[in-house]
Amino acid sequence: MDYIQITPAQQRLMLREVGAADIEDLLRQVPAEARCARPLNVPPALDEMSLREHLTALAAANRCASETACFLGFGAYDHYIPALVDRLAARGEFVTAYTPYQPEASQGALQAFFEFQTMVCQLTAMDISNASLYDGATAVAEAALMALNVAGRRRLIVSAGVHPHYRRVLRTYLADLPAEYVDLPLEGGLTAPAGAAGLIDADTAAVIVQSPNYLGIIEDVPGIVAAAHARGSLVIQAFNPVSLGLLRRPGETGVDIAAGEGQPLGIPLSFGGPYLGLFACKSQFMRRMPGRLVGQTIDAAGRRAFCLTLQTREQHIRREKATSNVCTNQGLMALRAAIYMAAMGPHGLRRVAELCHAKAAYLARRLAQRGAVLPFADLPFFNELAVRPSRPVADVLRDAADRGILAGVPLEQYDDRLDNCLLVAVTEKRSRAQIDALAETLA
Repeated sequence: MDYIQITPAQQRLMLREVGAADIEDLLRQVPAEARCARPLNVPPALDEMSLREHLTALAAANRCASETACFLGFGAYDHYIPALVDRLAARGEFVTAYTPYQPEASQGALQAFFEFQTMVCQLTAMDISNASLYDGATAVAEAALMALNVAGRRRLIVSAGVHPHYRRVLRTYLADLPAEYVDLPLEGGLTAPAGAAGLIDADTAAVIVQSPNYLGIIEDVPGIVAAAHARGSLVIQAFNPVSLGLLRRPGETGVDIAAGEGQPLGIPLSFGGPYLGLFACKSQFMRRMPGRLVGQTIDAAGRRAFCLTLQTREQHIRREKATSNVCTNQGLMALRAAIYMAAMGPHGLRRVAELCHAKAAYLARRLAQRGAVLPFADLPFFNELAVRPSRPVADVLRDAADRGILAGVPLEQYDDRLDNCLLVAVTEKRSRAQIDALAETLA
């Protein structure tokens, strides 16, 4: 971006045009307490070489997950990423327009998104997928808005097992809409279908559930689907894409809309993003789908070609008439996910899921042998489990960090009933020695 320095005369002319006497007149509406009354503490400018050295020193203060035994999870996971994902994602065929409105200039990107959609449909057993959303939280929120529009109802029942961050984003989306958000409490770590049935009424658009839920526990999705469909309500499932290598897919349990976080599919942790929103649904909801949809067609010469389908370019200026406020997609992240899924295939993805579950089960056994408390020990889980150490969580995390271990995520901040508990995630990358070291630290 180029910056233009204006002269005092030009500044006075601009102020006169907008009816302001001076700069202070322009800023009068900003409260005094929100304005900085002192000079900015900005260091002197640096030459390029010095600036590079400074930024390198700042970056060196970070500690990457790859330098530790990372047992963090809670929606973002330290999976192995094959080298070909980085290599292929950087190829020139895919470095096309970020927003490819003109298909003739963007066939590489459009085909990649089309293949991505196809694989997401296969992964979820749903009829149709979009070309991605921003992350798991926005995918769940957009699914909720879509359910409200499809059902023509105003009530959403949201399981407390849905990721706390997703629920906060959903509440923000609904804040200025004529919609009712209803909490569905967990019963012993699970969403009870009977509890859901007791809350569903004639104005309930959808029940939102996550499986595995944020505590790592596998929910009774078919039971919840049956309870919701009996009253004409939809079901939205948030999912972990790697878990579908082992568990029943949303489409196989009758779910209407599936939304998830695509980070486990070849996307690095990257200190929190950018990530990828997965979104798929039944075919009858296609025209209500948020975001972008890439379709396959033929060009004037009869060759296979790709273009945006059912997506107006002016979506973002249609205001209340728009399907959603999403008018782009996470193109690079969707590309990485497509390459990862194509490279792994169904057998590779199943093997990753098997390793994640088997290693998490091994950790659970090691902790039980050492007398550690597992609040939900009797419930089925995928690759995450809650642990209550015998000493303060803060001490455990500090000691683990000293041993090069990122031990887990404290849960008390999300549910005070889980006081002094950690959520621990195990992926295929964790070795037996690392798991044993974690068990020793926790117990």
